[in-house]
Amino acid sequence: MLSYLHAFHAGNFADIQKHSALVLALRMMQAKPSAIACFDTHAGSAGYDLAGDRAQKTGEADSGIQKVWRYRQQLQSDDWQALIEELAAGAGPHGEIERYPGSPHWFYRYLRDQDSLTAFELHPAESETLAQWGAGRSGVRICREDGLKGLLRGLPPRQPRLLVLTDPSYEVKSEYEDVAEALTRAWQKCRHGVYLIWYPILAGSPHERLKNAVSGGPVRKVLCSEITLRQSPERGMSGSGMLVINPPWGFDRRLAAMMEAVSASDGLGITSTMDWLVPE
Repeated sequence: MLSYLHAFHAGNFADIQKHSALVLALRMMQAKPSAIACFDTHAGSAGYDLAGDRAQKTGEADSGIQKVWRYRQQLQSDDWQALIEELAAGAGPHGEIERYPGSPHWFYRYLRDQDSLTAFELHPAESETLAQWGAGRSGVRICREDGLKGLLRGLPPRQPRLLVLTDPSYEVKSEYEDVAEALTRAWQKCRHGVYLIWYPILAGSPHERLKNAVSGGPVRKVLCSEITLRQSPERGMSGSGMLVINPPWGFDRRLAAMMEAVSASDGLGITSTMDWLVPE
């Protein structure tokens, strides 16, 4: 959907779950030296101005990453410190995050010489910004095209391992089924890949169509992580979910610990659940 701009939502509670899962998966995979092909199917921009008009209009970062940043002294685990250290680069003089990294930046932050990143973005303005960011960065390829189609065309990769992040806006109702179909086909092309699929939790639970389509297909080893706000808003997202296909061993415990660390009343004010949608 070419009308969606993530700048209005950057740094919200869903980004925290999504990027925590992404960085954790990438760092855990990098415990082995073999190369990883990384794909970001709906990359957006590589960074967002939280002091800008778009972010300020919704204020979603105030109840998301700004809360986490104020709470950072209590986030002492190595998994959280990997994010906190990078967030510090975007901190302003008044104790708040002014610049929030998008998913391409999180990928690139941990990219090794042997790894690669292919980032897809279809929105004209976003893809131009992304291309400017990616210019001259070693191992990075930016593509202005449909990310699901581009992913399928790029599989299997030449590298021995694969990590994929898929997080569309879901403004088009058919995207739930489209994502499930594309990721099923991707898994059939590269069954050992690790696939991260983000989805919003909205009134009417349309995300259940995605979960049912994935769990009812051939894909195995699917972890489901969901966080829900204790105080649901009148409109918009009441929660955020991740399906993780082929998570690294121990990923479920470590991501659960990260979400629990920010679920306290003075943290994000969320409830976190972790279940196997399709068992190992």
